[in-house]
Amino acid sequence: MKDKVKIGLLGAGHLGKIHLKLLKEIEGFEVVGFYDPDRTKAETVAADFGVPFFESEQLLIEKCDALDIVTPTTTHYDCAVMAIKKFKHLFIEKPLAYTTTEASTLVKLVEEARIKCMVGHVERFNPAILSLNKKLIKPLFIEVHRLAQFNPRGTDVSVVHDLMIHDLDIILSLVKANVKRISASGVAIVSSTPDIANARIEFDNGCVANLTASRISVKNMRKMRIFQPGAYISMDFLKQKSEIFRIEDTPTANKENQFDIELADNSKKYITYDVPEKKEVNAIKMELELFLKSIVHNKPTPVNVHDGYLAMELGQRILDKINSQLVVPPIHF
Repeated sequence: MKDKVKIGLLGAGHLGKIHLKLLKEIEGFEVVGFYDPDRTKAETVAADFGVPFFESEQLLIEKCDALDIVTPTTTHYDCAVMAIKKFKHLFIEKPLAYTTTEASTLVKLVEEARIKCMVGHVERFNPAILSLNKKLIKPLFIEVHRLAQFNPRGTDVSVVHDLMIHDLDIILSLVKANVKRISASGVAIVSSTPDIANARIEFDNGCVANLTASRISVKNMRKMRIFQPGAYISMDFLKQKSEIFRIEDTPTANKENQFDIELADNSKKYITYDVPEKKEVNAIKMELELFLKSIVHNKPTPVNVHDGYLAMELGQRILDKINSQLVVPPIHF
């Protein structure tokens, strides 16, 4: 049997601990240890997970074949550069970096070092989207709502790069066309960057995407609706479920999931309702397993460093539109 891939974790916060638990469960990984600058927290995590903590990033990097970076976004670039200089494979939580300049540099460094680099756009592996045949998705209009209750984690970046970026990545993977025009607006409520944002993206092929993201919502919502010729597709990322409505000219054999509508000219169309079979997977574990396979089998990662850059770059263009008119209001009670 081939030796296991030695992997280390940078960042033992809330998400870092989830990664640490899953890395230990994946057969092909050998978890060497982790690093976190908070010594007290590191000692607790080491005791809870039975994994040693290292005194510095450099010491951990030296012992590993690959690194899983789950640190604050502001530190992604520095951590990644240290690992790339040692030719270590990288898994980097989204967003890829803090700025598009940093992200662009990482793309070049990764390509020069010829290492594997995967970006943690976890919604790509949500059962709601895994249940769909992407080849049959040809969007003309996309409506997205990603709303979350306030959580201080993630406020080191705007809501665009914290939440909306998930949907930007998915849309870019589905709409194979260049961005033609962007309109956007947003408001900073509890932080110095936009906490709620709306963007309208027009593509060269005629597709239009309208996205709303908020981290100050009363309830959580993560939905994407896709409209295309002859079909409407609804994805609920929270419920991990998809629904497909198709318009047919003739009735199908299965009448139970079909109803007809009468048009103005008295002709009929038939609407078929389908719920694709849900694939029961742990999305984070799946992306880490795919990262491992890309290393072992020397194949491209499913979400590569360039994908991470493109999502960031589109997010930055949206943020620039918002910031050109953004007003940070004073808080009064």
